[in-house]
Amino acid sequence: MATPNYGYEKRQRELAKKKKKEEKLQAKSQRKSDEPQADGAADQNAPASDDAGTPAGQ
Repeated sequence: MATPNYGYEKRQRELAKKKKKEEKLQAKSQRKSDEPQADGAADQNAPASDDAGTPAGQ
């Protein structure tokens, strides 16, 4: 009877994890690239302030 090749099985699990992680990152970056279009309009409507760090009275 042949013995199980645990190293091969572990490598296959690692490859599956890596593939899933890469797909997740790709989906996340795709969502992120879609967001700036909507956020960009909101940023343009925001009031511009040159002295954002100073209080209004000074």
